[in-house]
Parts: sequence; structure tokens; C-alpha cells
Amino acid sequence: MKLKIDNFVLAILVVIGIAYFFPHWGSDSPIPIDLIGSIGISLIFFFYGLKLSPEKIRNGLKNWGLHLLVQASTFFVFPLIILAFHPFVQTEDGQTIWLAFLFLAALPSTVSSSVVMVSIASGNVPAAIFNASISGLIGIVLTPLWMGLFFQQSSADFDLGSIYIKLLTEILVPVLIGIGLQKFLGKWVQKYSKQLSTFDKSVILLIIYKSFAESFEDRVFSSVSLVDLAFITVATTALFFVVYFLTGFLSKKLGFDLEDRITAQFCGSKKSLIHGTVFSKILFSSTFPVGIILLPLMLYHAIQIFIISIIATRLAERRLLELRE
Repeated sequence: MKLKIDNFVLAILVVIGIAYFFPHWGSDSPIPIDLIGSIGISLIFFFYGLKLSPEKIRNGLKNWGLHLLVQASTFFVFPLIILAFHPFVQTEDGQTIWLAFLFLAALPSTVSSSVVMVSIASGNVPAAIFNASISGLIGIVLTPLWMGLFFQQSSADFDLGSIYIKLLTEILVPVLIGIGLQKFLGKWVQKYSKQLSTFDKSVILLIIYKSFAESFEDRVFSSVSLVDLAFITVATTALFFVVYFLTGFLSKKLGFDLEDRITAQFCGSKKSLIHGTVFSKILFSSTFPVGIILLPLMLYHAIQIFIISIIATRLAERRLLELRE
């Protein structure tokens, strides 16, 4: 079994390296990076809306048991696990890292990678498409609510009303426009899906560069030691496995067949780097160390792709052997 390193993960590492050596490009650049990022975000979710077929969404509602498990895992199991550790946080730096984990836990599931991996493993692909798609819309409502439980206590900059206005104008309105035009432009989106995926990733890389450049310039990572980094890596890996095996256990208890179990585990244990990067730009003020907030999410993104790739490949090989027999 040969594993490829995800090119997007490599691109993120390169961008962080550029931000480290050239942080001034992010803060003093004559190029309006924030404006480009905002326009890019709206276009990402406009194209996202073009991919959402209202008919597929309606049909997808039929497998409600599977959908409830995936969304409950995504928006409730994850945050509740992180909340259990809140009483043990004693320091200010620890609080920041804990908030970064809460942000990771409160995010929607991925879209493209979930569907691809479910397809490789011969899971329930239509259910994966439905759950991955609807998760992003639910996240617009629930992610700010989870973060608001703690930010309103510690930050005067966290105004839930203004945040929802930004989410509505930059994300939800473009999605709804996209859904409205899906009938006319849906085939065009499918035709240029690879190019649009490259555009999405380019916008995300731009936002990541901006966040890390500002963090490096303000020396916010000076508080993150190698021990902290090792802890964050181990904690994100443990979080993935806890949720992955828990969704598998619940799937069996609920009597799901193998296809639905694969979809529940793959979709219910994933977190979206695209949504996380976009939401961080809207949820956190310019004075907040966004680089640290994104750190667990980017580690989790790499870990989930690596582990799920191995699992999906093995399931595909097992399925191929069964068919031959």
C-alpha cells in the first residue's frame, strides 16, 4: 500500500514557512489581502451553493438516522469532549490553546475529502454528500454559538449579532444565490470542479498566510513551546480516534449496515479546514492570536487525511478481495 502526502498539506507548510521568513508581506503589503480574502470567501461559498442540488438535499433527508448521528457527532460530541477538559485549564496560555480546541470541535465536517474517502471505502456516497453539504450550513449557526459561550465572558470584541451579519452576508447569501442558480450553472461547476477546488485552496492559503504572518510578527508563538506543540499533536490525534471509534460503536448499536457505518465514521470524525479558516477571519478580532487558534485545526486536518486515507484504502482492498472470492 503506497500513501501519498496530501499536496494541500504540503502547500500549507510552505505558506507557513513564507509567513515565518517574510511576515511583513502580510502586514505592510500594498496588496489588499483582507479585501481579496473577503471576496474570495464569498466566491467559495457561491460555488459551494452551485454544487448543492435542492433535489439531492430533499432525497437525502430520507436516511435521517444516519444524518442525525453524523451531525450530532460533528456539533455536539466533539465540543462536549473538549468542554470536559475546561476545568483543568489554569493558565492564560492554556486557555488560548483550549479555545483553539473548542473552535476545532465546533466546526462543520469537510465536504470534498469526506465524499472522496467514503467513495474509496465503498460507503454510502449520497449520504456522505448530503451530510457534508448540510454540515456547512448548520455550522453557520452553531459554531458561533459554541464560541460565544466563552468569548462573551472574556472578550468585549465578540459581538454575536455582528458576527451573524458577517456570516449571512459573506457566506449564507452567496450560498443561497448559488443554490438559486444551480439549475443554470450546475453543469459548469461540475465541468470546472478541479479549477474551482484550486481556487478554494488558494484563498484558504492566502488567509492562512495572513494569520500566521501577523502571529509571527507579534511573536505570539513564543508562548508555544515544543512540549506544547507535541501535546497539541497528541491531543488532536487522540480526539480523532475517540470520535471515530465512538461513531463506529454508535453505528453498530443503531443497526447501520457497513456502508452507513463507513459514512458515519468518515463524516462524523472530520473537521473542515476551509470553514475553520473562513470562520476564524470572522469570529476573532484582529488583536486575537489567530495563528494559535488555527494550529490544532491544521494539525487535525493533516492527521484526519492521513489516517482516513489508510483506513479507506484498507477497506477498499478488503472489498476487492471479497468480490474476487
